[in-house]
Amino acid sequence: MLESGDRRETRLRRAGRLAAMGAFAGCLVAMLMLPGLAAIGMGAKKMASDFENMDVQQITRSPSVRSTVYSADGHEIATFFSEYREPVRLDQVSPIMKKTILAVEDARFYEHGALDVKGTLRALMRNTSVGEVREGGSSLTQQYAKNLLLANARTDQERQRVTAPTVFRKIRELRHALHLEQTMSKDQIFEGYLNIAYFGAGAYGVQAAAQRYFGKPASQLSLAEAALLAGITKNPYAYDPLLHPQAAKERRDTVLMRMTELKLITEAQKKELSAAPLKLKPQPIRGGCSTSRAPFYCMYVHSELIKLLSKGDPKRAKEAGELLQRGGYQVRTTLDWDSQRGVQQAVNAHTSHESDKVAAQAIVEVGTGHLKTLAISKRFGFKSPDTTLNLAADMAHGGGVGVSAGSTFKIFTLLAALEKGLPVKTSFHAPGSTQIGGYRDCQGRLLPPWQVKNSHESESGKFDLRTGTAQSVNTFYAKLQHQIGICSAVKMAHRFGMKRADGKPLQEVPSQVLGSNEIDMVHLAAAYAGIANHGVYCSPVALLEVTDPSGKKLALPKNECKQVVTRQTADTTYDIMRSVFGEKGTAAQVGKPSGSVAGKTGTCENFSCAVFAGISRNLSSAVAYWDYRGGFKYPVYGVYGAGTPASIWSAALSAAHRTYRPLVPVPQLNGTSLGTAMTVLQQTGLNGAVSAKPVASKLPKGSVAYVAPSTQSEQGGTVTIFLSNGPSG
Repeated sequence: MLESGDRRETRLRRAGRLAAMGAFAGCLVAMLMLPGLAAIGMGAKKMASDFENMDVQQITRSPSVRSTVYSADGHEIATFFSEYREPVRLDQVSPIMKKTILAVEDARFYEHGALDVKGTLRALMRNTSVGEVREGGSSLTQQYAKNLLLANARTDQERQRVTAPTVFRKIRELRHALHLEQTMSKDQIFEGYLNIAYFGAGAYGVQAAAQRYFGKPASQLSLAEAALLAGITKNPYAYDPLLHPQAAKERRDTVLMRMTELKLITEAQKKELSAAPLKLKPQPIRGGCSTSRAPFYCMYVHSELIKLLSKGDPKRAKEAGELLQRGGYQVRTTLDWDSQRGVQQAVNAHTSHESDKVAAQAIVEVGTGHLKTLAISKRFGFKSPDTTLNLAADMAHGGGVGVSAGSTFKIFTLLAALEKGLPVKTSFHAPGSTQIGGYRDCQGRLLPPWQVKNSHESESGKFDLRTGTAQSVNTFYAKLQHQIGICSAVKMAHRFGMKRADGKPLQEVPSQVLGSNEIDMVHLAAAYAGIANHGVYCSPVALLEVTDPSGKKLALPKNECKQVVTRQTADTTYDIMRSVFGEKGTAAQVGKPSGSVAGKTGTCENFSCAVFAGISRNLSSAVAYWDYRGGFKYPVYGVYGAGTPASIWSAALSAAHRTYRPLVPVPQLNGTSLGTAMTVLQQTGLNGAVSAKPVASKLPKGSVAYVAPSTQSEQGGTVTIFLSNGPSG
């Protein structure tokens, strides 16, 4: 198709303006940066040519934005960022703040284009008169371009190039500024500048600065506060009021004087405010898992996000970490915040964070695999007695080598026996101690004879599947394992997602039936949840939804739920496990959270640890208690699975049941008005919250662009509404 005359004429006019600007910029920037004027001539011609041909598509207008992690019910639990920034719309910044910034940075911003010719000529005359560069003459758009280039620099070399005091840098900034002026409105440029400028003390953007220094949003900034913030941008370190309060005050007063010169404030206002001291209410920057409200759960989620963003490639883990810190992702997790608080209180009530003996607990929802809580008796920290090890999780999620499962692992041998058709009444004579030979691993290799004994030598007699489980008789289970084979028991554990905490396969040894493999509480809770779910095992899940700043949902790994044993096998196992709470069961003295619970105690070899895992039809919980310096070197004598671990389990599961809320669907709201969206959410039993940051969308301005989460949320949870900036936003 031939180009129309009007379109051709427009294109030629734009090219002509660009060439003219290039020629002008070449001379002007050369004079500006080289006061001796010796570099004009051929140098200026080359600048003009480079100016016209420069690539202006290489930077994005979206600076680094923090990623935010929420619980299933909408509570913010963590943020990840390389730059602490909270983007806001221009109408969310107080009018006086906008006036103050313009007064000190570019008073004629709305009157000129990318280049402020008057300001540049003034700077040229000033620099020429003193024989050195004293004044830059950059417009606000040029400063925005510089900040964008810096925000998009990924290496030290790129950052040096962006900040180097060279002629090329100034030309590059001007070329990008011209492109911004051609493709954005003045308001959009101003909004972008306010959201990208650095205000010191780790605060990027005016909203972050308002929160950092005054503990308030940018919409509520006063004249004195605005003058302080506007003054910082000239030199964010030198004028940081937390580091250099006197210098910051003097700079604030200079800003007030400038506003007086521009007749934006009166002389009386200037005198009154200049006489006043700085009135700061500094707020700490909370970012990463170390300042999270649920630090160890945060570690688990962080590992899942790195795996997601790196597409499972360990070589891309560093890149994924940087992407998470800069990408502005909205992450909805499976964490139940109310339950988490109650469970943590239960853990704290039975342990001390200062002790070397630790408790680690996880709760998984039956039927979904959702990790609802994760609590540890230690506080998160880098100095003793705190820890940064995620003791309830495996090594892949920030944990250590795990802890022995104890007799909670007997359940997988029980499942294998029932699957092979052994009746519940199947019985063996189980002496106080015995030696059993003839075990073979999955490769058919003969294993050495195994010497096994019960917790008490007097514990002997005839037991069946129910009584042997209820009383956790070691020699009974050794004989049961011998009959069905080690391989059957180990493969059953694998079916229910069990593996060693270090990621290696389970060891195929006779003592595995007593829990000699070191595992983590998350996977043990998920495995027991599969029993409560009638034999359908769901792998642990921590991520519900991840969206990028545009509202695009990232594809999450499919949550696998598989029928790994028949309903009859699982339900029979559940029924047998209920007898553990019976009159002769090992957990007879444990308070039951509800009448339908089932569980299994676990006391590890030589008192190296104690474990309890138990289930209801809704939730599954596993708790371990041990000395984390090394259970065999520092045993917890006298502690059994029915003791501290079971007490924590009972209190924790009771707390979780009190706040347990199932997931409900989130209605489709895209394109609706804010009022309609809030009403529909309320009718659905959900709460609505509006994001301060609008998003680019083809939908009408002010309508709902998207919501997060968009598919499901906890009943009574909060759904965040993102409003559209309009097709041109």
